[in-house]
Amino acid sequence: MTTDVGAPTIVADAREGFDPGMRRFAVRATALTIAVAVGIFAPILWYLGQHWRLVPDWSHGFIVAPLALYFAYERRGKLKKTPIEPSWWGTIPLTLGALALAIGRLGVELMAMRTAFVLTLIGIVLLLLGWRIFRVLAFPLVFLFLMIPFPQSLMNVITFPLQLIASDMAVSALYIIEVPALREGNIIHMADTTLLVAEACSGLRSVMALGTVAVVFAYFFRKNFIERLIIIASALPIAIFVNAFRVALTGFLTHHYGKEAAEGAIHMTEGFVTFSLALALLLLEAWLLKLFWPDSWRKRRTA
Repeated sequence: MTTDVGAPTIVADAREGFDPGMRRFAVRATALTIAVAVGIFAPILWYLGQHWRLVPDWSHGFIVAPLALYFAYERRGKLKKTPIEPSWWGTIPLTLGALALAIGRLGVELMAMRTAFVLTLIGIVLLLLGWRIFRVLAFPLVFLFLMIPFPQSLMNVITFPLQLIASDMAVSALYIIEVPALREGNIIHMADTTLLVAEACSGLRSVMALGTVAVVFAYFFRKNFIERLIIIASALPIAIFVNAFRVALTGFLTHHYGKEAAEGAIHMTEGFVTFSLALALLLLEAWLLKLFWPDSWRKRRTA
């Protein structure tokens, strides 16, 4: 068994000198260090929670941390059997986290400061528990990055192309069902009204939420790495498609029933219906993969 120079090894096998007391000490030291880190980052985490509450595009952030904790808890059996081998490699993510925190404070860059928290958690696990434990907890730790909002400058770059794509696809769909419509940028001109595909209708919210759901779905229901990758990668086109469908549906209802169809409760209901459609498409995709994916590939490539 190889270990880092100068770092003690606390193994889980009695034949290799397992010391339950030392293992408990390492686990408690890790828990205490994480608690201290949470205290240090408390103001940043508080404002992160406010961001989730106030910005609907990132409201899914509230479920990320509880899910990550569940994923870690689900691995408890494997964790008990995995040797603890503290590693000095943990100083690298800790250093990167400290640099990100410093840069974030100097430049008032919230994403850097929030990323620093996740890097710090990764560093603590590596430093005090080692590579083997980190491999077991890698997915829950990396999953936490999904709760970190992008900076507004990047959001603006992403949002406008999504608005144009949704507008273009919606107009094409309206043309097919013989509803007269003309697109001008992210504005759709119709016979009796004009629809503005605003930032809130760009589909970014669906992309972020469905992307998170796809990761969770792939984790629970697919064991093959390639299948998981396909499901996660498909979240983007599915989200774009269902958002364009939502805009087209709004245009269709507005054309036949008036502009009230683009406002209030009806518009909100359309959002729930289209997101349900996105989830149904993910389920359909998973079923098709199970149906057509060769069993020999699945056995060979199971993660």
